[in-house]
Parts: sequence; C-alpha cells; structure tokens
Amino acid sequence: MITVQRDILVGLPLNDLVSYLEDFSRTEEWDPGTVRCVQVGEGPVQQGTVWQNTSRFRGRTSDLRYRLASREPARLLFIGENKTVTATDDLTFQARSATTTLLTYTASLRFKGVARVATPFLRPAFERLADEVAARLPSAATTRRD
Repeated sequence: MITVQRDILVGLPLNDLVSYLEDFSRTEEWDPGTVRCVQVGEGPVQQGTVWQNTSRFRGRTSDLRYRLASREPARLLFIGENKTVTATDDLTFQARSATTTLLTYTASLRFKGVARVATPFLRPAFERLADEVAARLPSAATTRRD
C-alpha cells in the first residue's frame, strides 16, 4: 500500500471547507489527477453518496467508483474501487481561526492482484501528485463555484 499525507492550510472556516470537499465531484477543481467526477444518482450529498471518477495517473486513465463512507463534522472518508485498486481519501479538519482551517489530507492506494508488484515503483509519482493537490486545493476551495 502507498500512503501519502499533507497538511494544508486553507483560508475558509471549517464548516465551509467541509461543505466544499464533501462533494467529491469537486475533485476536478483541486486534484490534477482527476479528469472527470460525476455524482451517481440525484439528491443531496450525504454518507453513502457515490461518484464515478475518471483519473489519470502516470499517463494511464482509470475509472473508480467512490463513495462517501463516513461524514463527521471534522472528517470525511471517501473510498474508491475498481478491479485493480482501492483508493482511500481521508480528510480531517481542525479550525485554526474563525476563517482558517488546517486540512490533513491522507490518500492511500492498495493495489490488488498482479498490480501489487508495481507498488514500490509508483510511490514517487504518488508523492508528486500529493504535492500538486496541496498546492492547488487552497486556491480552488477559496475561489469555488457555488
């Protein structure tokens, strides 16, 4: 398994940042690896909501079905799966002031079957992607479209 973690300071109140990030379709705005992400079905975002995500990593495109596995006041947990990988995005939030929140973003990839052999070779690319997310997310969240 590959796990990366970044602490990201965002100029939004905690509740606003959680509201922004709970809609996983917004990964198109802050995750450079996301090509497309669309909610499956209609209705408000809540625990159990599902998205179809298309990502590009190291030149390859893959589709994962993500769901909001847990939604707490200061934590969001998304789990995405396909035949070759389980991806987990664990986001925890700490208010630093009335207008600033510290986001701890932990992303993990667990490869299945033969794909597990590639795990050690993919870490550097996954670390770079995490750096890009940390660079993009604060601006995307504070200039979000409502």
